[in-house]
Amino acid sequence: MRAGVALLAATLAAAAPAAADENSDLNLIPGSVSTAPTEAPQAPASGKLFLEDAVTLAAPRGGLVVPFPPPGPELWQNRTSLDENYHWNLSDAISATLSDRFNVIEENDFGFPNHNNLRNDFREGYLTWEPGERLYLEAGRINLRNGVALGFNPTDFFKTGTLLDQASLDPSVIREDRLGVLMLRGQAIWSDGSASIAFAPKVQSPTSFSATNVSGWDPGFGRTNGADRFLLSVNYDLADLSPQALVYHEGNQTRFGLNMSRQLGQSVIAYAEWAGGQQPNLITQAVNYGKLTGSLPQNAPVLPPTTTAYSFQNQLAIGASWTSAEKITINLEYHYNQAAFSPADWRNWFAIGAAHSTILPITGELRFIRGYAADQQQPIAQHELFLRADWTDAFVTNLELTAFTFVSLYDGSTLSQLSASYYLSSAWTIGAYATATLGGLRTERGSQATARSIVAQVIRYF
Repeated sequence: MRAGVALLAATLAAAAPAAADENSDLNLIPGSVSTAPTEAPQAPASGKLFLEDAVTLAAPRGGLVVPFPPPGPELWQNRTSLDENYHWNLSDAISATLSDRFNVIEENDFGFPNHNNLRNDFREGYLTWEPGERLYLEAGRINLRNGVALGFNPTDFFKTGTLLDQASLDPSVIREDRLGVLMLRGQAIWSDGSASIAFAPKVQSPTSFSATNVSGWDPGFGRTNGADRFLLSVNYDLADLSPQALVYHEGNQTRFGLNMSRQLGQSVIAYAEWAGGQQPNLITQAVNYGKLTGSLPQNAPVLPPTTTAYSFQNQLAIGASWTSAEKITINLEYHYNQAAFSPADWRNWFAIGAAHSTILPITGELRFIRGYAADQQQPIAQHELFLRADWTDAFVTNLELTAFTFVSLYDGSTLSQLSASYYLSSAWTIGAYATATLGGLRTERGSQATARSIVAQVIRYF
């Protein structure tokens, strides 16, 4: 194992080819990303370099039933980032990729200078070798994506612990710009399908998403490589459904996944994504993780009270996209997370928080569970709807408008965002994002610590 880890670490300086069309139908879904590599381009190097500045202003929500632990949510932040993403052809059979972002951050809750001011996000760095036609071997830190849905991806098993600061909360943006996972990956592609296997080793003890004393130069392997993980996936063109089957193993858990999509007419694509396996519910997962990483004391009770037994838990995202001739795309999805909060869990969460609002260990644990769900990128409620609309060249050329909303089917509360991006030229882009959580104080979204926020963004490309 140590030799394998050393081999991986030695290859971290770069990465893989552009992704091949592993499944042509899946690529028709807006926002979906194929993970299969293609033949390396003829140019010796390609990529992009840009400077981004994003200013965020947020309004906290008062009167929370379950108080947010100090120092509370951020009220303002300015993030200036130098972002690079490059691909090199080292030979006819070997290529390399590097994706990195260096940040200078100022916030209301820490001064300047501070160890939190500077942070480097090492997103990807891997080598790809093509030993034969349509055979690929990759090693390094790779952002391996799976899934056909937009708002929630049950089969995107390597998404956990990968979140980075973003101007947008759009799931399709987060999916593209996140930490990769240190892994070895092999893939074979043939005329009507493909197969791949990935092994991500444990290289560091797990670290919590809530840790505040982590160096800004830490690559975050405790978040992405805290356990040995395996993933096997197979694609095969069958009856216009474009199915993909997956088997994922981590620790003592094995989970299975399935993706399918089908085009209906000229403008509609229907798709479904499912994953399932033996595991505890979300509350127990969060408490166990908190104890493992030291975020919660070893004697912390399971709150809200729930069973800690393992059972078969299902996750599902099913939806459809419609695209018009006017470059408008609309996605509607239903999300189901069996392990997440039931209505009874929500009632208990609010009741316990209200009864112990001045006891930080209890309210902190209740809030930790919600933070864990966000870090795992899975819904905290069992049932929700997701609606997203995107309009390219809206009203004028080079203006893109996007809106999305998550709706809790338990209490009707929502998380919504409106955004606009305008491409001034090949060198400049400006953007604005407005986000709001709406609902009563005892609802899923209405109990979030931030009520609304606005972000102004400027990007300069080189």
